[in-house]
Amino acid sequence: MIARLHSADVQAFHFHRRRLPRESGRRARVKLLAIDSATERLALAAVDDGRASARAGMPARATCRIEALDLDGGAAASAQALPAMLALLERLGWTFADLDAIAFGRGPGGFTGLRTACAVAQGLAFGQDLPVVPVDSLAIVAEDAAHRIVDERLLAGDAPASVWVLMDARMDEIYAGCYANDGDAGWRAVSPPALTSPALLEDTWRAAPPAVVAGSALEVFGDRLALAGALRVPHERSRASALGWLAATGFARGDAVAPDQALPVYVRDKVAQTTAEREAAKAAREGAGVLR
Repeated sequence: MIARLHSADVQAFHFHRRRLPRESGRRARVKLLAIDSATERLALAAVDDGRASARAGMPARATCRIEALDLDGGAAASAQALPAMLALLERLGWTFADLDAIAFGRGPGGFTGLRTACAVAQGLAFGQDLPVVPVDSLAIVAEDAAHRIVDERLLAGDAPASVWVLMDARMDEIYAGCYANDGDAGWRAVSPPALTSPALLEDTWRAAPPAVVAGSALEVFGDRLALAGALRVPHERSRASALGWLAATGFARGDAVAPDQALPVYVRDKVAQTTAEREAAKAAREGAGVLR
């Protein structure tokens, strides 16, 4: 499927290379298209970041327009990604030739989902001679949680200064990272994405307990996580909207790379367990009173 996305599926849309170079001042706005399929959701976003040119500093939330699509992903992601992108662009009256960059969720996340998003982004970028903006898939969760906290006034004051993101990685493990809120500059990883466990997180948090924790692992692991009084945000409201904002800030920050340099980030070397390993993990969970 990945090979088909790179060749036949992408080329079937008959993309044309730009006739003019993208120079500062040539465009009224900087326009981006983003895809993430690191989870069981397919997130797509078309972004007009509101800046007069690619060199006009960081975008501002007040002027950044994001058209978002949150769809069921999983096995269906590769089949519906390109048609959904076309529908999103049509909604805005854009074509692929109007874009300044393609962004994708680089991970960590599910192996197939990461490869799908990367292949789509690379294929479109090669076809249009565009750069690619890799976006940290855990930072997407932090951005979504912070936006929800502000809108629903879940904390006193402004957005949280930092968010720990915990995503279920299956195999009784967790993708975890801690992100600092840099405002309009996006999110900065102060504890980069890693594959971990509840016990290791408890050791990490002993000296500095988290104030805000977001992500799917909250429900999967429950009381096995030593969260104390942390605010918990287990569900995402709009992964696509968060993706769009991080695509805009990443492009403005200069994170864009050539298509052949855009690669998924894997934090797990081993993606499957033997039967004995699965049985041992199941016994350990049942011994701890946890059924999954």
